[in-house]
Amino acid sequence: MSLFSSNGVMECSSVELAQMRGAGEDFLLLDVRTGGEYAAAHIEPSLLIPLQELDKRMTELEAWRERSIVVMCHSGARSRSACAQLAKAGFTNVRSLSGGLSAYMNTGQEGIIRA
Repeated sequence: MSLFSSNGVMECSSVELAQMRGAGEDFLLLDVRTGGEYAAAHIEPSLLIPLQELDKRMTELEAWRERSIVVMCHSGARSRSACAQLAKAGFTNVRSLSGGLSAYMNTGQEGIIRA
């Protein structure tokens, strides 16, 4: 069940993300952390586009304009910002991972690659 954050961005829980992954659902997991953060730990498979590069790399996401995108960062703040940018650019199905990678790791979910 998706929830809305205080700024109106749809959110996806860690459990919901794990269920989507387990069911083989078609979605893009977009990681908006820095390259260093991604190298230290990330969920596989995911696409890294740091938040500060999102505007200039938006064309890389064109195939996902009307498909499901779950955006993640460390704790959820940057992913909510990225979701707002994507929605403003016309992407119709974007959600922020509530609590980010930190929350996902705390639930003991699988698929985390660590350095």
